[in-house]
Amino acid sequence: MAPRAPSCPRYPRPRRTGYRNGPGSYYKELFEGYYFCQAQKKEYFGRAKPYDGHPTIQRMQKLAKELGVVIPVSFFEEANNAHYNSIAVIDADGTDLGLYRKSHIPDGPGYQEKFYFNPGDTGFKVFKTKFASIGVAICWDQWFPEAARAMVLQGAEILFYPTAIGSEPQDDDLDSCNHWKRVMQGHAGANLVPLVASNRIGKEVIETEHGQSQITFYGNSFIAGPTGQLVATANYKDEDVLLRRDKIPETWLGNIQGSASRLVQSTAIIRWAQQRPLSFQSSSYSEQGSRRQLTSTARLFKDIDCINKWMTTVLG
Repeated sequence: MAPRAPSCPRYPRPRRTGYRNGPGSYYKELFEGYYFCQAQKKEYFGRAKPYDGHPTIQRMQKLAKELGVVIPVSFFEEANNAHYNSIAVIDADGTDLGLYRKSHIPDGPGYQEKFYFNPGDTGFKVFKTKFASIGVAICWDQWFPEAARAMVLQGAEILFYPTAIGSEPQDDDLDSCNHWKRVMQGHAGANLVPLVASNRIGKEVIETEHGQSQITFYGNSFIAGPTGQLVATANYKDEDVLLRRDKIPETWLGNIQGSASRLVQSTAIIRWAQQRPLSFQSSSYSEQGSRRQLTSTARLFKDIDCINKWMTTVLG
């Protein structure tokens, strides 16, 4: 059994108050315990479990059915010799709709995820639930606009990003909280869909091979509307439940028409990326790295006609 961190917040059992018969609820990234990726320790692999028969997923299936809600469930997945940072999406009747594995894996002070997780092999996916078709990506996926666009082009009506982001152990003066929010607000506005982000709160301290590592998580979970506006926001330190009930406004439907040309341009970019020669030697934010990321997105669209079908459905 993996050891507990010397100092970590106590996370509550799933709340029933305010959830019943709502469209959905979801939790932060790796919510089963503290964020162990501050340290590189082999014993933490003991926290991983196979997708099939995972006890937390089974528990959430019962809870989703009881409350009539959709629950994306974050967990540390063991799959033969590979390990993934994964999400199982549970529908409101308790049905497991499938699995998404985190595509973009960070590796830096305090966030040493490449030690634990293989890059996901599922591609970005959309899950048709009782209430809406939803796209779910995980934490660092949020910095890449191609991820949001890929999910929306597959029909996602709402985007979800369970997250674990906070301070940087190597630089106390670095605060990326507002940057993090603005980027995801941009995903909502650029794709004309609501977006929901759930983050951790509190301070977590873990002993590493280099001494203590400490992260104070930003909190600030939020819901953004389809033009990127913030419609509900939590603070940086308190547990909270954000609720929002909306009809799709007429202005949103009108704005979709204006986005048609941008979607056509995206189709051209994906086709261009498929034709360019690639080198996998660099992970820098260069043109080469951008081509690689666009090509990864392109592979999600084996049938590029899905873009045209989506546009036909939306634009009539």
